Amino acid sequence: MAAITPPPIFTRIHRAPAFLSEGDEMEFTLWAGPLPLRWLAKIEQVSEKGFTDRQLRGPFKTWEHRHEFAVIDEGHTQVFDKIEMQVRKHPFWGLVGWGMYLGLPVLFSYRAWKTKQLLKTRIEKDPEHGEGS
Repeated sequence: MAAITPPPIFTRIHRAPAFLSEGDEMEFTLWAGPLPLRWLAKIEQVSEKGFTDRQLRGPFKTWEHRHEFAVIDEGHTQVFDKIEMQVRKHPFWGLVGWGMYLGLPVLFSYRAWKTKQLLKTRIEKDPEHGEGS
């Protein structure tokens, strides 16, 4: 997660499994400048077609992020991100939530670009485990 989060946001993982499975929890802090946003998410609805991370504790009233995968061909997969969230009715946290929500297009554009770069580097270093693996 930290590898695909754009600056100026920094991620500190407190607790996370090496591979995500149904029911796993991830605990992390997103640093948006000097503001620490502590988050606890539960992994749900895991399948070959995707998974959902649901906020158990964090900056939003509710947050569900569905990651969906669609196979294009043997070496390509398209990722879709679907967010359902509610901003807290609080003067400070409401403002933080709306600011984060408005920044999602930039966040996901960066993540898509960075993921492609990381996968390309892996394929170049280890062609056996690249395309089609």
